[in-house]
Amino acid sequence: MKHSKKYPWIVVALLWVVALLNYMDRQMLSTMKPTIMVDISELQSATNFGYLMAIFLWIYGFMSPVSGIIADRMNRKWLIVGSLFVWSAVTFAMGYAKTFDQLYWLRAVMGVSEALYIPAGLSLIADYHSDKTRSLAVGIHMTGLYMGQALGGFGATIAAEFSWQQTFHSFGIIGIVYSVVLILFLKEKRDIEKADDLIKEKSSVFKGLGVLFVNISFWIILFYFAIPSLPGWGVKNWLPTLFAENLNIEMSKAGPLSTITIAASSFLGVIFGGILSDRWVQKNIRGRIYTSAIGLGLTIPALLFIGFGHSLFAVIGSAFCFGFGFGMFDANNMPILCQFVSKKYRATAYGLMNMVGVFAGAFITDLLGKSTDAGKLGKDFAMLAGIVAVALIIQLLFLRPKNKEFTEV
Repeated sequence: MKHSKKYPWIVVALLWVVALLNYMDRQMLSTMKPTIMVDISELQSATNFGYLMAIFLWIYGFMSPVSGIIADRMNRKWLIVGSLFVWSAVTFAMGYAKTFDQLYWLRAVMGVSEALYIPAGLSLIADYHSDKTRSLAVGIHMTGLYMGQALGGFGATIAAEFSWQQTFHSFGIIGIVYSVVLILFLKEKRDIEKADDLIKEKSSVFKGLGVLFVNISFWIILFYFAIPSLPGWGVKNWLPTLFAENLNIEMSKAGPLSTITIAASSFLGVIFGGILSDRWVQKNIRGRIYTSAIGLGLTIPALLFIGFGHSLFAVIGSAFCFGFGFGMFDANNMPILCQFVSKKYRATAYGLMNMVGVFAGAFITDLLGKSTDAGKLGKDFAMLAGIVAVALIIQLLFLRPKNKEFTEV
């Protein structure tokens, strides 16, 4: 099965579910705040809630380069399986939390376990797919993240119908069961002999980091990946609250409405961006750069209208535009990286990218929590449009790949 022409797409399908569970388990906490704070009173403070969301991001960020280094040196199948099992067990355990501190430390453990997945998963997909299908494959995988984000939005609805404890228990069990499915069907791309050679070649952790840090293009990629992460994480963690405030509706309605809007538009964006990029790069070596830039360009006016819009049409329309553009950007990050970095170091490189992106997310999550308490959440959302424009200009001016895929050993 591993050598079947269809198996690269089976890998995408298998990891799509993992991606869904990854984002669903982390996202549903943001929409279940009203029901959880009935039992845990500390969550009545938006600042405390921001701390709870940010601890996940800080731990996740610190672990991302470590997980990338690990993924470049070991069997990625077992890394993915172990990651899924642990974060699902943590999700299950969150249903037993009685205090803010318990939730806080469980979120920290979730940050460690979830960080192990993305570099391993994306590098495995990139290895299974050539430059003709890589953006589409990564894009389809990303739709799993968006679908998980959307289903996480129903956390408030399910918690209102049953309980927040039962919601955590149910989704935790689903992930634990699915880890068994991966054990049966997911295969590592690297042959054992090649994997052994790869480990011998990369015996020093610092060698891989050194190769990346002397690559000027990689520094540019780090910057343009980090800046859009500010509004990206802001939307993930605070858009339900902004919808509830700007549209004057309950969180049980604002959660699904906001997350479904972003998920649906991002779904379309990654598919469109993936197909466009794979075709454009065959004709123009900068095709992936241009596709990503178009996506970033769409998020700029969207952020302005998200921040200042108060009508249903303005808020939902701008959120849809943001999701579509961010999806085009998201589908091309790993494929663009493949044009500048050898496959030996791609998981490490993406781990570093994930780190700077998540640190930006932790910063903005904390900041927007304070903005919510101060009554200026919408204004601060709109201000993010300016810094995204700076990242877009730098991306277009300085990222100039020489090949469709970096092949230097």
